[in-house]
Amino acid sequence: MTIQITKPEVEALINQRLQSGVFKDAEDVILQALQASSPQPPGLEQQRREAIERLRTFGKTHGLSLNGMTIHELREQARP
Repeated sequence: MTIQITKPEVEALINQRLQSGVFKDAEDVILQALQASSPQPPGLEQQRREAIERLRTFGKTHGLSLNGMTIHELREQARP
């Protein structure tokens, strides 16, 4: 299969990702983008919200701290 990039802005984005050194080639950039945009299984967002609420309740009950980090920041770090 051959894929042709015709929009200069798309090519520029791919080149930016390649220059970061994180990706080995354009195919790797595209693969990672496709994997990241895969639809999430139904209910996953609800499960995350429930897990965060359990963590919040547990922390309050047991007097735990996130060392100044918010639940939102913790959640963002956990995302792929």
